[in-house]
Amino acid sequence: MELIVFDMAGTTVQDENKVGLTLQTALKEFGYEFSIEEINVVMGYEKPVAISILINDENVEATLINKIHQSFVEKMIAYYKQSNEVKSTPNAYETIQYLRSNGIKVAFDTGFSRPIADAIFEKLNWKQGIDFDFSITSDEVEHGRPYPDMIFKAMEHFNISDASKVGKVGDTMSDLQQGENAKCGLVVGVTTGAYSREELQNHYHNYIIDNLSELKNNL
Repeated sequence: MELIVFDMAGTTVQDENKVGLTLQTALKEFGYEFSIEEINVVMGYEKPVAISILINDENVEATLINKIHQSFVEKMIAYYKQSNEVKSTPNAYETIQYLRSNGIKVAFDTGFSRPIADAIFEKLNWKQGIDFDFSITSDEVEHGRPYPDMIFKAMEHFNISDASKVGKVGDTMSDLQQGENAKCGLVVGVTTGAYSREELQNHYHNYIIDNLSELKNNL
């Protein structure tokens, strides 16, 4: 492995389903009610796309989707800036530094837009070039997950052309699909987020782990 691409919320950042609950609240503000189970199906997707999939009405204008998304973004930024609940998942930071000390680059990708991702990095005091090597968000590529665009962007950044030398780690169906679509040499599901082991097992993967420290044994 030359590069491992980690998801953020639910994978390297503790979530407790805050993302799903916030998306549920933002949708409800505009008259759309969905259960957490329904919302979890689209966790990991680029959030405007997730909103469109949930509403599933071609007559809904893009401006409304954008308003719902903006409400979600504002709530998530406030949470990540203010809440004392925001912390990394167990052994996430240690695992990232283990990989980097062994010559493996570490990147983050996310279904969040850049402002939310930066709020998380600021809260955790994680700095690019010091604590990790690169990050890419869904609004910085043409297609978010499950498309492979973000992984390809990270590979391009490091001049890596062979996806078999790249690993993808995430807690959702779309993370695993993204890894498969990019033809990553390692695709790992982690049970610390939105999906259970049983749910993850239904999708493409090489391993499913309960703690990121287990990644060291699967490279």
